[in-house]
Amino acid sequence: MFTLLIVIIALALVFDYINGFHDAANSIATIVSTKVLTPFQAVLWAAFFNIIAALIFDLHVADAVKSIVNEKAIDLWVILAGLVAAIFWNLFTWWFGIPSSSSHTLMGGLAGAAIAKAGLAGLGNVAKIYTTIGFIFVAPLIGMIVAYIITIIIIHICKKSNPYKADLWFKKLQLVSSAAFSVGHGANDAQKVMGLIAAAILVYVNATYTHGEQVPDWLFIKMEKVMKNGKMVEKIQDIPLWIKGSCYAAIGIGTMSGGWKIVKTMGTKITKVTPLEGVAAETAGALTLYLTHALGIPVSTTHTITGSIIGVGATKRLSAVRWGITVSLMWAWVVTIPISAAMAAGAYYLIKLFV
Repeated sequence: MFTLLIVIIALALVFDYINGFHDAANSIATIVSTKVLTPFQAVLWAAFFNIIAALIFDLHVADAVKSIVNEKAIDLWVILAGLVAAIFWNLFTWWFGIPSSSSHTLMGGLAGAAIAKAGLAGLGNVAKIYTTIGFIFVAPLIGMIVAYIITIIIIHICKKSNPYKADLWFKKLQLVSSAAFSVGHGANDAQKVMGLIAAAILVYVNATYTHGEQVPDWLFIKMEKVMKNGKMVEKIQDIPLWIKGSCYAAIGIGTMSGGWKIVKTMGTKITKVTPLEGVAAETAGALTLYLTHALGIPVSTTHTITGSIIGVGATKRLSAVRWGITVSLMWAWVVTIPISAAMAAGAYYLIKLFV
């Protein structure tokens, strides 16, 4: 079982790496499309601020992902099946340049495999799952509304400015807004893998250390009991430094690898983005990510920035947004969780034929 735990941790970091280049477009699409930075400069910029997030944020999102499964009702094979399904769907959507949600892929995979193993008893905090599903639509809507408002305010403030000078200033400001969004991306997405690894370790500890044996420090997940909705629940208080460091490093290296097919979709196909609009979209996306992180809701950075880009496009005219592309993206968002869940359930049944 220890070998299986190590395999799961390794695959989790592989998923984190894939998440980095799959979702790199979220942080760099507008800054590349406006030619503020070259693609290579942009991925280095985003990767740096992905890692900086480790110094800033607590573990709200990691705890939310851990709570998807009931670690006392499932085994490590469940987590392996969910992870394999998530990796497969992420690579599939990346290959076809579809900016789907790595977050929802992972959560759908875990939920599907847990149900295959133990039915609904395999699920943990069902309310958290429903909230996450709801934010498939709420997060991009928030991003869109905030981006629309920010763009209108900026246009009103700068209406008498010299267009050339204003453009130069917004190109400089895009470095700040892109960095802010990259920090939010790192905090949100790397923490999901931390939560997955924490869940795997808790499953292993529950199965292995059953008679009060001392858990090794490198496997010790510090939990705390808190009152929520009238009942006591456990949440992550701290995890070992090696988990934090490896997760942020993996997503940072993945971001440096780029994801150019999705960058093209996000940066040019939804709507044409100017530096002013890039600042508005990235700022709106960052504010949405910070808000949802504070609420402990693991949202999709892909959905968030897509909604923000639509918001800035809509300030020109509704026809400036290529709605055909947008509708196709929304379909990908809707099917990601059920497809990932179905694949994970299939993977679990297949694994159990051999073990």
